[in-house]
Amino acid sequence: MRYFIEFAYNGKEYFGFQVQPNAISIQETLDKSLSLLLREKIEIVGAGRTDSGVHAKQMFAHFDTEVEFDVQNTIQKLNSFLPKDIAIFNIIEVKPDAHARFDATSRTYEYHINTFKDVFNADGSWKVHHKLDLDLMNEASKMLFEYIDFECFSKIHTDVRTFNCKITEAHWQQSGNQIIFTITADRFLRNMVRAIVGTLINVGIHKTSLSDFRAIIESKSRNKAGFSVPAHGLYLTKVKYPYL
Repeated sequence: MRYFIEFAYNGKEYFGFQVQPNAISIQETLDKSLSLLLREKIEIVGAGRTDSGVHAKQMFAHFDTEVEFDVQNTIQKLNSFLPKDIAIFNIIEVKPDAHARFDATSRTYEYHINTFKDVFNADGSWKVHHKLDLDLMNEASKMLFEYIDFECFSKIHTDVRTFNCKITEAHWQQSGNQIIFTITADRFLRNMVRAIVGTLINVGIHKTSLSDFRAIIESKSRNKAGFSVPAHGLYLTKVKYPYL
């Protein structure tokens, strides 16, 4: 039988989601806990990869097992076994061919910025030292809806077959000293969100004009785009499926 597991994690102490040689990952930690609890080797398949230091407020993965178990009891035991920076929300039985990665119809990320030193959230947001023109940054963000090829924001030398992504949401909002960028798409390229945010920051400090931003996208060159913002401000916040 196949199950989806819904969970969250603080990525500070991990080298990303996917199993890494000689480095601790979210996937490895969950595999070990599930294998211990169900008393068989379990290997989960995640909805996607998050880089080292990136967080997830909602993440899904699937796993297969023929072991019968009580869902609520298993969730409770998993949360007892797992370290404090990983939390299990739900385990859902799904059809045998359901796939956590390929069946996802959209993913939403947030990037968190603080305009003033936050001693309680220094590990979960990035402190900026410049005043940002959010109106201009939102104007630039709207341009993302006009394109599907985002090679300029992709990490180079990756194994993807296409750089096409359909972005359906992209906007900035501020509340007090906190600024949040929200972006939703059907898929994301490696390092894409962090590169988009860094390029939009350059728009916000008037280093990059709106016409420059459009030219960057059309160039398809990572060298033309802005810097990648630090990983610790990035959160995967929502993954959608047609059957959940």
